[in-house]
Amino acid sequence: MADLKEFAEQLVNLTVKEVNELATILKDEYGIEPAAAAAAVAVAGPAAGGEAEEAQTEFDVILKAAGGSKLAVVKLVKELTGLGLKEAKGLVDDAPSPIKEAVTKDEAEALKAQLEEAGAEVELK
Repeated sequence: MADLKEFAEQLVNLTVKEVNELATILKDEYGIEPAAAAAAVAVAGPAAGGEAEEAQTEFDVILKAAGGSKLAVVKLVKELTGLGLKEAKGLVDDAPSPIKEAVTKDEAEALKAQLEEAGAEVELK
């Protein structure tokens, strides 16, 4: 067991360059795609534990970028959030920034559609 802990500590302390070299070795010499292996472990992990993942009920609407028509996005953010013009402009200028947090899926999708229609790039988390 001590050997595994030592090995785990070595893995955790690898530099980015060393991780890239390790990924190359695993791929070239053993045919293992590290990203695919990590995804398989992530998918198999909860199933092995017998716990079902809960469906997400609250979403955050994140403005990633204002896009081409920044003024339209600022006006829309002002309208959607109830903020003043200066605060809305600050939110848009500081993108990526949350517009609304912990909203329902329907509300988040509606906000996203409105913001994208105004030219913004939006992400739901």
